[in-house]
Amino acid sequence: MISQEMNDKLTLTGPKDPAGKVLRRYWQPAALSDELQVKRPVVPVKLLGEDLVLFRDSDGELGLIDRGCPHRGADLCYGRLEDNGLRCPFHGWHFNRDGQCVEQPGEPEGSRMHENIKTKSYPVVEKNGIIFAYMGPGEPPEFPNFDCFRAPETHVFAFKGLWECNWLQAMEVGIDPAHASFLHRFLQDEDPADSYGKQFRDKAADTDIPMTKLLRDYPRPEISVEETEYGMRLIALRHLDNGKTHVRITNQIFPETISIPMSREMIITQWHVPIDDKHCYWYAMFTSFDKPVNKQLMREQRLKEHRLPDYAPLKSKRNGYGFNPQEQENETYTGMGLDINVHDQWAVESPGPIFDRTKEHLGKTDVAIIKYRRIMRAAIDSLDAGTSDGLPMLNGIDVKTIYGPISNDTIGGRESWRHDFEENDASRRAACAGWDAKV
Repeated sequence: MISQEMNDKLTLTGPKDPAGKVLRRYWQPAALSDELQVKRPVVPVKLLGEDLVLFRDSDGELGLIDRGCPHRGADLCYGRLEDNGLRCPFHGWHFNRDGQCVEQPGEPEGSRMHENIKTKSYPVVEKNGIIFAYMGPGEPPEFPNFDCFRAPETHVFAFKGLWECNWLQAMEVGIDPAHASFLHRFLQDEDPADSYGKQFRDKAADTDIPMTKLLRDYPRPEISVEETEYGMRLIALRHLDNGKTHVRITNQIFPETISIPMSREMIITQWHVPIDDKHCYWYAMFTSFDKPVNKQLMREQRLKEHRLPDYAPLKSKRNGYGFNPQEQENETYTGMGLDINVHDQWAVESPGPIFDRTKEHLGKTDVAIIKYRRIMRAAIDSLDAGTSDGLPMLNGIDVKTIYGPISNDTIGGRESWRHDFEENDASRRAACAGWDAKV
C-alpha cells in the first residue's frame, strides 16, 4: 500500500500535477484518423484534462487548438471550417491551425488587434491511424523506431475504447502477466482457426495447444522484469510438464504504453491516455508481420462491442458488464463474455474511478507494477530537479536507435529460453515480406 499523497502524485494528470508534467513530455494519442474521415473533419478532444478541438484544414494539415474561443469562450467545435482554419460563428474571429487569430471581421477597418490574439495550440503528427499531440514545453521529441511506427499503413490497424477510470489502473492491468490465467480464463477452448483479430485465442507459440488451455493449465508464471531504454521488459515463464518452457515477452513503454503479443502474426501496442483523472481511452495499434491487416474484419469485430462516436463499450457498469452466472459456471471465469477487453474493463473500473491504493496489498506477481511506479517516481523527481535524466527515451538517448520492442510467445528449453525467444523473434522478422522488420 502507498500513501494518499503518493497515490495522487502518480495518478493526477493536470498541467501542474507531477505525473501530468511527465506525461506532457511524451507524444500522446489524441484521436483516431478515422474520426476525421468525414465531410467536416472537426472533432472535440479532451486530453489530460484539457478541452481542445482537432481539425484538418483545406490544405489537409492538422490543427489542435483550445476549444474555447479566446473572445468570449464560445465552443470552436461548432466553428466554420473555412479559409484554411476555424471561424467562430459568434463574431467571425478566424484561427489558423497554429491558434493564431488571422481575422476579426467585426472590428473596425484596419484594426490589427488580431495580431495579438493567439489561442493555445499543440503540435500534432499522424502515424498509422492515430493522431498524436505533444503538450509539453520546448520541441517535441522524436518517435522511436517501434514496429507500429515502422510498419506500412497496410500492416497496422488502429482503434480505441473508453474506460471510466484513471489511466494508471488501466495501464497496470497490462503489466500484470499473472492475471491472464484467471481473468481471461476460458473453461472451453475455441477453435484457434477462428482466432484472427482476437487476443489469447491463437495456438501457443508453434504448438497445437490453444493459448487458452496453456494459460488455464499453468496459472503460476515465474515473472521477472528488466529495465530498458524505453521502460521495462516483462518475462513470464510457464514451465510445462514436458520439460519445455512457455516464454511470454511483453513490454512497458514509458510512460503509459504496453507492447504485447497477440498471435504469431501480430502484436499490439496500446496507450492508456488520460481524458481526465477519472476517464481514459486505450488506443491500440495492431501491427502485422505476416501480411496486410484485414482492417474491415477487425473494425467490424470491435464495433460489435463499441458504439460511435465516443467509442464507449456496449458492456459497462450500467448493465453489469453483461454478467451471466450460467456462463461463469460453464464457459468463462468472469461470466462477462468472450471479449477480453470487457474483462479488463471490469477489473480496472470496479475499484472506482481512482483506486484508493492505501488499501492495496501487492504480491510477488506484481513485480512489474512495483518497478513501474519506481520509474515514474524517478521521472517526477528528475523533472522537479530540473533535468530529464530520469525520463526514459528523453535522457540523451538517440531514440531512432530503439527498435522493436520484442513482444512474443515462444516455447523453449528450461535453460535456453532466452536464446529461444530471441531466435524465434528474429525468425519472424526475417520472414516478414511486407516491410523491413529486422532489428
